[in-house]
Amino acid sequence: MSRLDRLPAPLRAALGQRRLLKVIAGLTNFDAVAVARIARAAGSGGADLIDIACDPELVRIAAAAGSLPICVSAVDPELFPAAVEAGAALVEIGNYDAFYPQGRIFAAAEVLELTRRTRALLAEVVLSVTVPHVLPLDQQEQLAVDLVAVGADLIQTEGGTSARPVSPGNLGLIEKAAPTLAAAHGISRALAAAGLDTPVLCASGLSAVTVPLAIAAGAAGVGVGSAVNRLSDELAMVAVVRGLREVLGAGVTATSRL
Repeated sequence: MSRLDRLPAPLRAALGQRRLLKVIAGLTNFDAVAVARIARAAGSGGADLIDIACDPELVRIAAAAGSLPICVSAVDPELFPAAVEAGAALVEIGNYDAFYPQGRIFAAAEVLELTRRTRALLAEVVLSVTVPHVLPLDQQEQLAVDLVAVGADLIQTEGGTSARPVSPGNLGLIEKAAPTLAAAHGISRALAAAGLDTPVLCASGLSAVTVPLAIAAGAAGVGVGSAVNRLSDELAMVAVVRGLREVLGAGVTATSRL
């Protein structure tokens, strides 16, 4: 049995059918009220997974507010065990968008070491690892293969912060998503060429216009953050999540409604 088999059945089905929708609250978002609001909206809108900052109390808050499995994100492996004990279903190294404005860059060797440390701490927990988009695409592809070799179960792409869209409307949305779409395409094919069936999640800079492109590029699912978490109105959040769910295809039926 692989570690992915330990995930809740609806989450496994979403991955297998290449329609997983993850709503990202934010790696640096420790606002309990905001996280609870995002968790409720994600569940009501039909998402499959909520991704929050790695904090045990936030895990409990998100679990009480919504009905979705919880992923916790951090770049410090030692934070993960307590969050898993609090109820997180999986852990994620990254993404790194919040660190780039600070001049903090994650090299391939560091991401590999973070992965090894996490796997040593949590031998049986599902681990997603983000590949830094600052690497050239061929290096992203090789890093993804190397990450699976040292214990990653899911690979996530990023790239929204490096995009410089210049066009309005839908064309601008596609320009915004271009780096993460290119990474999803290249990495998914590199993994397949290496004989690996590791799912790829495409995240950062996506919208309802571009999430179908992510699936076409080879992703098994998408992670969407700012399109949801920047909104202050919960009903507006639910509407965005439902729109994303619709363009991705039928998903888990929401168990709660506003």
